[in-house]
Amino acid sequence: MKTLLPNKRMIFYELRNLLGNFFTLFFGIAFPIAFSILMPSIITRDLPENAQSEAIITVFVTMSMVIPMAVMLLGYAANYAQEVENDVPLRLDLFGIQPKKLFVAKLIAHLIFITIAFILYFFVDWIVLDIKMPNTKMIVLWISCLYLLAIIFFMIAHGITTIVKKFGITFAVTMLLYFSFMILCGMMGITVEQLPKALKNVALLLPMSYISKDFVGIWDGGSYNYAPLIQSFLFLAAIAGILVLLGIRKSKRTQGIYQKVE
Repeated sequence: MKTLLPNKRMIFYELRNLLGNFFTLFFGIAFPIAFSILMPSIITRDLPENAQSEAIITVFVTMSMVIPMAVMLLGYAANYAQEVENDVPLRLDLFGIQPKKLFVAKLIAHLIFITIAFILYFFVDWIVLDIKMPNTKMIVLWISCLYLLAIIFFMIAHGITTIVKKFGITFAVTMLLYFSFMILCGMMGITVEQLPKALKNVALLLPMSYISKDFVGIWDGGSYNYAPLIQSFLFLAAIAGILVLLGIRKSKRTQGIYQKVE
C-alpha cells in the first residue's frame, strides 16, 4: 500500500538543501531578528513611556510573520524553481518517487526549519527587548496563525513554481508578492489604517493585516472578533489551493508529453 509519508532520508535531504541556502538563512532568521531589535529603538524615541511597550509588541508580532514569508514564499520558491527548471521532480517521479511524497517531504523539512527560526527569534527578542508575556490563549492563537501562514505560503510558492516552471519568473513573482504583502500588512512602517482606501480594502483580505494591527490589543487578554481573521485565512488558503491544483494539472500534462516523447 502506497503512503504519502516520506522516509527520514528524504526529509533530512530536503533539510540539508534548505540549510545550504544563504538567502533563506539570512532573510528567514537574521533579518527578522535584527529588524525587530533595531526598529523599537527608533519608533519609541518620540513616544510617551506608556505607549512604548505597545509599540515594541507590535514590532515583535509583525516581524515574526517575515519568517514564514521569507522561508516558505521566497526561499522555497527559489529552491524548487531551480529543481523544476532542471526537470528534477519529473525525473524523480519516473523513478518511483511520487510528487505528493516529495511535496510532503519538502513541507516537513521547511516546517522543521521555521520551528528552529521561531525559537531563535523568540529567544533573542525576549532577552534583548522588554516584552510583556502574553496570556496563554494569545500564545496559542499567535503560534497557530504563524504555522497556518507558513503552510499557505508554501502552497502558494509551490503552485506558482509548478505553473511557471522558470526560476527567473518564479522568483520575480514571489518577490513581488513578498514586498506587496509587507507594504499592505504593516511590515514596512506604514500601518494598515494609513493606506489609501483601495489598498486598505485589499489589505483587509489578508490575515497578516489583522495579526499586525489587532494582536497587540489582545496581548493581555480580552474579547476579539475572530470572524474577519478566519475569513481572511480562508480567502488566502483558497487562492493557495487553486494555485496548487493548477500546478498539478500542468505537471500532469507535462509528464504525459514527456512520456510520449520517451
